[in-house]
Amino acid sequence: MDYSPQSFDIEHILPVALGGQTSLDNLALACGGCNSHKHTKVDALDLVDQIVVPLYNPRKHSWYDHFVWSADCLQAIGKTAIGRATVETLKLNRLGLMNIRTLLLMVGLHPPSRE
Repeated sequence: MDYSPQSFDIEHILPVALGGQTSLDNLALACGGCNSHKHTKVDALDLVDQIVVPLYNPRKHSWYDHFVWSADCLQAIGKTAIGRATVETLKLNRLGLMNIRTLLLMVGLHPPSRE
């Protein structure tokens, strides 16, 4: 968040349009780009297994269970159906994000620590 070129939005994990509440357990911070790609989606097709799965939920899932960084640390790679569907749906490897990761990598601030 410290190095994002845009402010973060407060996102409803289960969108209000689908009955989600404005409560801490249903809110997360998301960059505007990811939030726009998610919109009201709560699930998506995993192109590998050809099944519809829930999108990654930061309140229920561990990032490290579903994602790994590519060898050059520039791309988020889905390890599971949830991870793959989330990477594709939110466009987690779009050019702007990869450019920021490149710069952060150059100054030792990427990938994020596992804390």
